[in-house]
Amino acid sequence: MLLEPDDLELFFRLHKALMFFVNQRLRVLPDALATPEDFAALPPTTRLAVRDAFVANLDLIDAFATQNPGPFSGHELDIVRSWRHLVAGEFYVFRELKRHTVFLSSKEPVVAYGVLALSQPFEDLIGPYLPVLTKTVLLPFRDQIVYDGLLQSYNVSFGPGIRRSLNESFQEAKARQGIVTALPMAPTSQAPAASQKVRPRAKARTKEADADAVRVILDMVDRFCREHLNEEYAQLCRRLADKLARKRPSPLLSGRPNTWACGIVRTIGWVNYLDDPSQEPHMKLTAIDKAFGVGESTGQGKSMLIRKTLKIRSMDPAWTLPSRMDRNPMAWLIEVNGLPFDARYLSREIQEEALRKGLIPYIPERPGTAEHDAEGEAE
Repeated sequence: MLLEPDDLELFFRLHKALMFFVNQRLRVLPDALATPEDFAALPPTTRLAVRDAFVANLDLIDAFATQNPGPFSGHELDIVRSWRHLVAGEFYVFRELKRHTVFLSSKEPVVAYGVLALSQPFEDLIGPYLPVLTKTVLLPFRDQIVYDGLLQSYNVSFGPGIRRSLNESFQEAKARQGIVTALPMAPTSQAPAASQKVRPRAKARTKEADADAVRVILDMVDRFCREHLNEEYAQLCRRLADKLARKRPSPLLSGRPNTWACGIVRTIGWVNYLDDPSQEPHMKLTAIDKAFGVGESTGQGKSMLIRKTLKIRSMDPAWTLPSRMDRNPMAWLIEVNGLPFDARYLSREIQEEALRKGLIPYIPERPGTAEHDAEGEAE
């Protein structure tokens, strides 16, 4: 269901004025914007930066109301003041109902929000096949809930296990507090009334649901590597995800999929100095966070957790790209009679023994081989 035309006009007029004000105060965008209409004409990806800055600085709502740049009426300013009760984050667009679309929060306890679309139905924005994982900001508006016009969706599909788990979460959320259609949420009672039937606890996670959760993370990782890196990175990231999935209990089954996908790519990039401009491909680690829609501290923290869990160190041979193995001295460092040596410069016999014991990745070429001597003669 869409917002009524008169309400839609009012919402956009207030929202673009507030975002223009936020950019004036915080200078998020380097280009000078003369009017709120200039801001509204910017591409969505550009406006996202201002929106995120606003969410981190909600005190600007009071400054906007005090300055009243519209000027706006007292009723209109009350609408803007109500936006301090916004809900920002990731949501599963779960179900289309007659009066609204159900957005399920991705964090516990799950809340089911009834959200109105603005000028376009959600089906036109994200497609007809639900659920879809999105990132947006929900705002109160005249005893209704709308979104702020910026909707980032993740191109991942969900199997029957995840769908069943989401449906259970939806039923529990409805039993606990119904579908929330206004913000701030009304407080919920601590115990059900005597006349109410207590819902049974959700069943334990199934292996099918666990597999689906891991597959969502793998899909995110594969898509990122295809778009920004290469197949070599994709293979190492998949191997790292598989190793985390095999742990019992697997850490991948708690938390948001995109934060794990970000942490996995960040970890492989960290080991292989992805942020070194001399490498190809190369990319700043903070750009990985932005691509997955997570904060820098969150991406860094998740990567550190992975490295600590699996004892991954800098230049770790186990997680080095095959194309970089020859340039990684840690891959060839072994001890012989208690002394460290570079295995590339030891005898073939010692190299074969080191390979048999898994101390080096393969038998390297080294000075003194026929190929090397032939190259020297050619010079």
